[in-house]
Amino acid sequence: MANKAYKFRLYPTQEQEQLLAKTFGCVRFVYNKMLEERKQIYEKFKDDKEALKQYKFPTPAKYKRDFPWLKEVDSLALANAQLNLQKAFTNFFSGRAGFPKFKSRKAKQSYTTNVVNGNIKLADGYIKLPKLKWVKLRQHRQIPVHHIIKACTITKTKTGKYFISILTEYEHQPVPKDVKNVVGLDFSMNTLYVDSEGKRANYPRFYRQALEKLAQALHFGQSVHDNGWGMFTSFLQYKLAEQGKKLIKIDKWFPSSKTCSHCGRVKASLSLTERQFRCECGFVADRDTNAAINIKKEGLKQLGTA
Repeated sequence: MANKAYKFRLYPTQEQEQLLAKTFGCVRFVYNKMLEERKQIYEKFKDDKEALKQYKFPTPAKYKRDFPWLKEVDSLALANAQLNLQKAFTNFFSGRAGFPKFKSRKAKQSYTTNVVNGNIKLADGYIKLPKLKWVKLRQHRQIPVHHIIKACTITKTKTGKYFISILTEYEHQPVPKDVKNVVGLDFSMNTLYVDSEGKRANYPRFYRQALEKLAQALHFGQSVHDNGWGMFTSFLQYKLAEQGKKLIKIDKWFPSSKTCSHCGRVKASLSLTERQFRCECGFVADRDTNAAINIKKEGLKQLGTA
């Protein structure tokens, strides 16, 4: 099974906007309430991991008893607030993120709901959502009939526009492609990547254009952040898999930059300031292009053994 999301513009009525605002607020309230209690328990048992694991944290149902007005909004939205907090703590305990923070009114306004017993439906330019009933939307493309709606995330932008992201699930068995076209991509501090043909990504970095010459050494970490290399490779892998194609990631210790793509000789060292690769065999090339060619060759080797 595979997943795909479809995003459309929503046009709620004034009454529906009021309920959306209330839902955003209730989701934030429940998230913060649960975080407040979990923070207290964490401080109490942070040195006793077993006691922390066994502790039963309250659910949104408990808050509904204490705060009856929470019953006015979609209960699944509140349940997802709990799941989001659990995910935040999982990331914290695994070292992937810091301790979860409280959500302010200025934070992103959104909530997620799920399909239960046909409570979400699409028909004639409208979508049926829990509590909101039928909401008008601009469906600029059709969702294939074999795609099953699993969840929806409703978001309000800072400019007051509403959008819905519809997550679908479908049976997907991509037909493997014959290996005809292979390209190597080498991460580049300045342009996201350089491929094995010497082409560079047409990638706007949005800021620090004037500091391009300084995008080495000291600013290397910031450049990685700007480019979003991890996000790019994840998206690329997803899109390739949809088409029956494959993304091969080369081991980070593979000496792609130090290896001559012409003769195979490996240099003992290569500083970041050396932008031209020069080999004793006489081969000269752009450093990143040379690395991309080596990555392509290594990928072809792995394809042959896959």
